[in-house]
Amino acid sequence: MSLISEENVRGGSVFRDLSADDEDWQPTEIESMCMNCHLNGTTRLLLTKIPFFKEIIVSSFSCANCNWSNTEIQSAGRIQEQGVCYTLKVRTKQDLNREVVKADCAVTRIPELDFEIPAFTQKGSLSTVEGLLDRAVAGLEQDQPARRAAEPQVAEKLDQFIQKLKKLKDVEQEFTLVIEDPSGNSFVENPAAPQRDEALAVTRFKRTVQQDQQLGLRADDDAEEEPPGNDLETMRGEVLVFPTNCPECNAPASTNMKLVQIPHFKEVVIMATNCDSCSHRTNEVKSGGATEALGTRVTLRLTDPSDMSRDVLKSETCSVLIPELEFELGMGALGGKFTTVEGLLRDIKDLTVSKNPFMCGDSSTADRLQKLGAFGDKLDQILAGEMKVHIVLDDPTGNSYVQNVYAPEPDPELTVEKYTRTFEQNEDLGLNDMRTEDYQEGN
Repeated sequence: MSLISEENVRGGSVFRDLSADDEDWQPTEIESMCMNCHLNGTTRLLLTKIPFFKEIIVSSFSCANCNWSNTEIQSAGRIQEQGVCYTLKVRTKQDLNREVVKADCAVTRIPELDFEIPAFTQKGSLSTVEGLLDRAVAGLEQDQPARRAAEPQVAEKLDQFIQKLKKLKDVEQEFTLVIEDPSGNSFVENPAAPQRDEALAVTRFKRTVQQDQQLGLRADDDAEEEPPGNDLETMRGEVLVFPTNCPECNAPASTNMKLVQIPHFKEVVIMATNCDSCSHRTNEVKSGGATEALGTRVTLRLTDPSDMSRDVLKSETCSVLIPELEFELGMGALGGKFTTVEGLLRDIKDLTVSKNPFMCGDSSTADRLQKLGAFGDKLDQILAGEMKVHIVLDDPTGNSYVQNVYAPEPDPELTVEKYTRTFEQNEDLGLNDMRTEDYQEGN
């Protein structure tokens, strides 16, 4: 049995990148009982990291007595602050080859067939859309021989449904695949990256109390409590520090929080996390005010290298567009940030090119590498001031901001538009069901 020391845990060396050159890093073998023949078999565990994604535990069981085997992938990373829901419109057979990371707590649905795979009924897997369909078919066919003998009518109806599932792989008609994961650790590949994928919609949501209880984040009898009140003036004058865990190595760290008043804009909350173990640093910005009555679309025309030093406040609900590159970054992709134009562009390059997990290993293709490489070169030209483009911040909550260097006079290179949100945008923000007037009256 191998022992994991506290030093290794704090130093982040328990999870390593997969490497064929690392001969010392071998799977841990554990003798365990086979669930098929009930004799002893061997379980192999490997703690590793998917590059630029998160830590995982790869487990494989094999039994030399009955030759039964099983593989499983579990997320070893932190449960995300919000859940995630991927809605994929499968229109061609190429969509069946999209890579999918499905956590065991994720719910899979195909609305056209009224089909649902509940949470915790399948183990976590790294597969494709076609692989998910094959796994569902295999699960339904598993007990069909016994079912045909005991309940032939039910077995016949189930056979018809299985044929419908198999027919989906022919993609004769468009169908929808929905993966809803309250832990936020599932993923569906976007083959059009860094461009927007018209067939894939990604939304993030706040977990319910029941989902927190299923994930073990809240006790079954734990009731929601109102947070204690704080003196706002005191919070404005000091930096609040509270303990947390590093998102990279999971070692104990601290997060600093400060209320900041941005000139000619509003008050925001800046949070920064520093890890002494692995030197990882993150920062995030939250709006300190309410959702504005109108959405805001800020358009900045980059005409001079000095524009790179403009301050930018990007809220977590803000999307970023660069029309000249046909590029759109959806809301929530980079979270809330208080940075500069240069910092924002570098973060976009890191997300789409430098730290893209599909740029390396077996997931990479020559066409994808060429496309993403050309996109990275164009971003470098923009950063060097050799290419004039427009950067558009579209925030339906109105909580994003770009510095006006001519303030309080109008900025000739900066355009700020106010617009009325659509019903879909209000629905995503949870505003359609929000009642702020006469809420004490009866329903």
